Amino acid sequence: MEAAYYDIAKDGRAACRLCPHHCSIAPGHRGRCQTRYYDGHTLQALNYGQCTALALDPIEKKPLAYFHPGSRILSLGSWGCNFTCPFCQNWQISQQEAPYRDLTPEQALALAKSCTDNGNIGLAYTYNEPSLSYEFIARTARLIHEAGLVNVMVSNGYIEKEPLQALLPYIDAWNIDLKGFSQAFYHSLCGASLQPVLNTIAAAATVSHVEVTTLIIPGENDDPAQMDAEARWLAALSPDIPLHLTRYFPQYHWSAPMTPLQTMEQLQSIARQHLHCVHLGNV
Repeated sequence: MEAAYYDIAKDGRAACRLCPHHCSIAPGHRGRCQTRYYDGHTLQALNYGQCTALALDPIEKKPLAYFHPGSRILSLGSWGCNFTCPFCQNWQISQQEAPYRDLTPEQALALAKSCTDNGNIGLAYTYNEPSLSYEFIARTARLIHEAGLVNVMVSNGYIEKEPLQALLPYIDAWNIDLKGFSQAFYHSLCGASLQPVLNTIAAAATVSHVEVTTLIIPGENDDPAQMDAEARWLAALSPDIPLHLTRYFPQYHWSAPMTPLQTMEQLQSIARQHLHCVHLGNV
């Protein structure tokens, strides 16, 4: 499938405009996310319709605590990510290609409709970074809406303004990872930048239901002052935005001990000074 949002530069490279990395891709090479391949003529979305994970999950598992609570949602993932977090909790499908089944938008819709008798309310794009399945989601989300179902994105929020604005009318709810509240954290551990994520949260919150998740990693983003700043920023958008503080466990390349429960409770108390709803996860 030809990728959306790219140009061919004067030097013959493909200039990807899907995410803020703005990869300049030479013929025969891929972008940083590994899902975009330039064959010398067109930029290809390699993971189009490639489903690596499919499950009917409780909506609270996304996590979404205040969007149709008690319901279920059919959740699907592909592979690839535009972050390089060494503590990734889903690295088997985000940091490498993984076994998959091909799925068309029409088949995804049929699967979602077939699960409605079991409480399904729609389709969640999750597990890996869903914005890298942009072309698939752009087609599927329209079909889901036409069928009277809902679309949910569980994302790191690292997407450019133009593709985001085109997608927003079709996404009913977002859970966006706010990895930390400093540019240094994003640069050193995610290989990315903070501000584009903040831009996505702010844009989505104007038109959709938004909840935010922060994975608390000992010694990296567990500073009380940083949590205070994060909660203050979210509250300036709306104090009703729910914040999920998730407990870290060793995974992928990161072997630091799990986050102490005392740290989780301390940061929850700080965030609650500004936000009405602060939940702890993985505790």
